Amino acid sequence: MSIDQFIENFTDLFDETDPDTINETTSFKDLEEWSSLLALSVIAMIDEEYDVEFRGEDIRNSNTVEDLYNIVKSRVE
Repeated sequence: MSIDQFIENFTDLFDETDPDTINETTSFKDLEEWSSLLALSVIAMIDEEYDVEFRGEDIRNSNTVEDLYNIVKSRVE
């Protein structure tokens, strides 16, 4: 599992945000398109792509895309 692939999967969830503006240091909650619906989509994507149980608490405790990735990576290994 690479962070580049994770970022690609993450950016695929956004319709209106330019994928080139999202990287590992992006504070995803500050994105204009971010919403509770997108949070649920992130949880579903992580479950589907990585078979990892991810909760709303994990999103609340994260600030950047890399924070999300590190939680997923710690649960995959």
